[in-house]
Amino acid sequence: MLNMKSFVVCALALTVTAAAPVLVSGGGPKVTDSGAVAAVTAFENDAIKAVLANDSAFYEKSLASDFTGGTSRGTWDTKSSMLADMKDTKNNKTTSQNLSDLKVRVHGDLAVATYTTTYDAVIQGQHYARTVLCTDALQQQNGVWKLMANHCSQAAK
Repeated sequence: MLNMKSFVVCALALTVTAAAPVLVSGGGPKVTDSGAVAAVTAFENDAIKAVLANDSAFYEKSLASDFTGGTSRGTWDTKSSMLADMKDTKNNKTTSQNLSDLKVRVHGDLAVATYTTTYDAVIQGQHYARTVLCTDALQQQNGVWKLMANHCSQAAK
């Protein structure tokens, strides 16, 4: 027969065992928000259109104030450096770019978008034509998706 101390220990062990999967998985099943996935998908497609049109207004409103981007050229971008490059059309111009393999995952007000993009551009006076694999981290702020961080690496050939 169990004494009271053994009973409490056993009950505690059962409670921890039952709660562990929920605690480890982050609180239970993730709910996919199809509206948010559609909005982030539109954001990514609009970003391609904006870079082709050299639409700095899109990036002014869409990049977080503390945006950081790691480029496939091994450099860092900030919001201010990206906007400055867009204004320097002599040394920065994208002639073609496409987006493929876009996958969006939403977790509340955060989203992660992964994709492949192929572009032909002059960036800071240097010509680049390449395919890169990218990850974008976005946050919904006051109902608007903002790009917080981005990283792209050149795809294997």
